[in-house]
Amino acid sequence: MRFVSLALLAASTLAVTACDKAPAPAPTASESVLDTPPQIPVMGPERAVLAFGDSLLAGYGLEDGESYPDRMEQALRARGVNAKIANAGVSGDTTAAGLQRLDFTLKSQPVKPELVIISLGGNDMLRSLPPAQTRTNMEAILKRLKEEKIPVVLLGMLAAPNLGRDYAQGFNPIYPQLAEKYGAVLVPFFLQPVIDKPDLLQGDHVHPTAIGIDAIVAATVDDVKDALPKKSGA
Repeated sequence: MRFVSLALLAASTLAVTACDKAPAPAPTASESVLDTPPQIPVMGPERAVLAFGDSLLAGYGLEDGESYPDRMEQALRARGVNAKIANAGVSGDTTAAGLQRLDFTLKSQPVKPELVIISLGGNDMLRSLPPAQTRTNMEAILKRLKEEKIPVVLLGMLAAPNLGRDYAQGFNPIYPQLAEKYGAVLVPFFLQPVIDKPDLLQGDHVHPTAIGIDAIVAATVDDVKDALPKKSGA
């Protein structure tokens, strides 16, 4: 059975825990600001976006329509952007697994994405894989997307303190350095909005609840919106 896991910081330490494929407790239903009807008319051609990553994008433990790609799509549409986000998140994926399926995923899209949102590396850290290996895989992914001339929003991750200072020194610079090298928009730490907030975590203390996802979306929607290529005349 494949592990479904993602790094998340619990309490004042980055408590990274693996969880298997048993269903996680359902998040508590709550009204979100994203549930309100769009105030700005959605106009223009559809903007194809690909969300590519692990369980943080796949929507582990969430209901349909509550995943980060789903809520980001709604947030963009509320801002007048006619976004259509394809969710290519696979729970448990490492950067190596992501690299392995990248070409197939790109070829499977009905239209070429205008933007790719990437969240990978948490499972590498969880398994204490060598940071050099993570860097090599992430660089290959970014290089491939640059060859396709597809802009990227890179959702960064930080190493858990219990892995030690040496590991952190090898792992933490991967995201900012590669984002700068390949011209990606960087979100320095994707999970920052839910750290030390138990009410924003599922019962496994690892994955965000639907409300936690909304907090992350609110913190990153401007990065995603601004990363979309500008249309002529817009």
